[in-house]
Amino acid sequence: MEPNAVGVASGAVPPQGGRGGEDHMGRLIEELDYRLTDMGPLILRRRWVAAIDQDVVEVILGDEHLMSSLFTVGEIELAVRGLAAARGDGLRVLVGGLGLGYTARAALANPRVASVEVVDALAPVIEWHRAGLVPIGDSLGQEPRCTLAHGDFFGWFDAPRAEGERYDVVLLDIDHSPRQLLHPDHARFYTPEGLGRVRESLTAVGVFAMWSDEGPDDEFLAVLAAVFPAARAEVVAFDNPLTGGASTCTIYVAGRAEA
Repeated sequence: MEPNAVGVASGAVPPQGGRGGEDHMGRLIEELDYRLTDMGPLILRRRWVAAIDQDVVEVILGDEHLMSSLFTVGEIELAVRGLAAARGDGLRVLVGGLGLGYTARAALANPRVASVEVVDALAPVIEWHRAGLVPIGDSLGQEPRCTLAHGDFFGWFDAPRAEGERYDVVLLDIDHSPRQLLHPDHARFYTPEGLGRVRESLTAVGVFAMWSDEGPDDEFLAVLAAVFPAARAEVVAFDNPLTGGASTCTIYVAGRAEA
């Protein structure tokens, strides 16, 4: 479904404690789902944005604005650029962070990808995809090449993986940046030790790519380059209809093999 045509799908999980109301422009704000989680209130909502005269779907966690269907270029480019750096076919992909599903769907669109495993710490987000509450419908929940797993991405690499269980590509989109974290516990991941565990979970020519809402961080890039033989930061520009100008994000791409 298109972002401005999202509705509560037939058979979908009904909102739990959801609330509806009208904004100051007299247009509807609809909560598609409301859940209390260990990380705070989690809301999936559809909101009419006056500046573009469209509905957008948003994910809110506590005070954090996690995702909007208005801005998906960065999520898509994470998959596109991460996979472009990978070699071979039959790729096994791990995605950290489900959100509205644009990264996972972009990965599945690549014919070189054999499977996509998505890990998300918030079980309701997985339910939304299986129920078709998100703008892309139930395409991920029904896709046989895609597995949606409830779990902690940052603890996913604590145990060593056997050769046949390693990933060709790992894509991460959870925190706002290596410094702007959703939870303090995530900080251990952005260290030589944490990134080293990711490297050891990749195949010999595997690739790790990560989205950030901030510009290139030279200090983090240096840590990344100390762990991976090839590491770079790519700035992605995209149209921002709210400002009438352009916004940017950063995609970090790092490989176990020299580029």
